[in-house]
Amino acid sequence: MSEQKEKIVLAYSGGLDTSIILTWLKEEYNAEIITVCADVGQDDDFSDVDKKAYATGATKAYTLDLKDEFVEDYIWPTLKSGAVYENDYLLGTSMARPLIAEKLVDIAHKEGAHIIAHGATGKGNDQVRFESTIHALDPSIKILAPWRIWNLRSREQLIDYAASHGIPIEQTREKIYSRDQNIWHISHESGNLEDPWNEHLEDIHVMSVPVEKGPDEPAYVNIDFEAGVPVALDGEKLSGVALIQKLNKLGGEHGVGTIDIVENRLVGMKSRGVYETPGGTILLKALQAIEKLVLDRDSMNYKNQVALKYAQLVYDGLWFTPLREAFDAFVNVLMAGATGTVRMKLYKGNALPVASKSEYSLFNEEFATMGEDEVYNQKDAEGFINLFSLSMKIRAIQKAKREGK
Repeated sequence: MSEQKEKIVLAYSGGLDTSIILTWLKEEYNAEIITVCADVGQDDDFSDVDKKAYATGATKAYTLDLKDEFVEDYIWPTLKSGAVYENDYLLGTSMARPLIAEKLVDIAHKEGAHIIAHGATGKGNDQVRFESTIHALDPSIKILAPWRIWNLRSREQLIDYAASHGIPIEQTREKIYSRDQNIWHISHESGNLEDPWNEHLEDIHVMSVPVEKGPDEPAYVNIDFEAGVPVALDGEKLSGVALIQKLNKLGGEHGVGTIDIVENRLVGMKSRGVYETPGGTILLKALQAIEKLVLDRDSMNYKNQVALKYAQLVYDGLWFTPLREAFDAFVNVLMAGATGTVRMKLYKGNALPVASKSEYSLFNEEFATMGEDEVYNQKDAEGFINLFSLSMKIRAIQKAKREGK
């Protein structure tokens, strides 16, 4: 009776890294490789991904449609929180990793596997996001990260490995960008981006046009929100997936949402990347306009502090933590009244809120008007200012006494 082979569940995309890893795992471990490809909205032909997995030696290939779950359970909570990493990055890859890792654990349980492998490098953030989630959900599972243990040291060497083993890949030495795409964004790293003095090339764009190539006329779109969640465009109710897809197309046509940044990775180094997030950029700007109508100053200021920490938690792969859950509870209470409509103007890379309304608005024209009104006695401001500035006044008096004035 032959000995049963070990089973390894591999996070698989069919791209350069995971294609090589599948073959390498079979050679090194003589194991059954079960691939798990997560459809989180990337532009891939998933029938070809499965075919490629089997052709490269997979025993079984799963493709999971996670788009709705990704939008409802990850994107919307992060959007509502206002989380943006280092003032620029809308966390597209960061949000997807814990969801994918959760499904890897589910498949491992289903298949009776005790090892999960992934293609994240030993220099990147994704290794932390995948493995932190796996540890949180099943600490008994062993993790294999080939980039940390094999002798391949560069993407050029991976291309050579693919050629020597007959593995079909799209990357070449000339077009060697490392990309990650989902419904929220696409990221680009490597290639000429590794020198921050290089301007990124126009051929990098996938979801949007360069701003110079946007139309000469602006586009307008009305976005309806309910409790901080976008629900309709121009009065048409849409699912979360359909809404983001529609805004991605519209925003992409106008060059909205492309950033070129140097960011601080969790592992301690800086990296340079280009991110395209057309629909997400529009939604964040629109939601911020709603917040300015419905939140008082203290609530908005404290929410901004929470947003900074929320962004760091998501970026660092700490989705499955009590603190993130507590932040969600806080945000849900605060955003219960974030219901209304924002008109967005899209033009040459800009997403501008130009009009907003909400039944929960704290804006009151009777109080705010610069014209004549019957509700605000301007003389009251004098007493308010005297009390508000009292500590400064006392400090000045005491200083004058000390100086003998």
